[in-house]
Amino acid sequence: SSPDAEMAAFGEAAPYLRKSEKERIEAQNKPFDAKTSVFVVHPKESFVKGTIQSKESGKVTVKSEAGEEDQIFSMNPPKYDKIEDMAMMTHLH
Repeated sequence: SSPDAEMAAFGEAAPYLRKSEKERIEAQNKPFDAKTSVFVVHPKESFVKGTIQSKESGKVTVKSEAGEEDQIFSMNPPKYDKIEDMAMMTHLH
């Protein structure tokens, strides 16, 4: 039995609980740089993905999906999205 078939029992909620097999393979092969990928605090979205552009004199410049930021947090690789065992994650926020 495939992992996707096991999730059928959760009906409409399944896509929110676990990625499909295809999505998991794509996430594992997606380029990821742990040194530049971060989460950024956002007033409406809580957190958005960002990429560190530069670091100078203790100031970090980040390009994000939504505007300016003042707090950044390290990001886990995409393969950990919707992971069931959080003990495997490098960063917990």
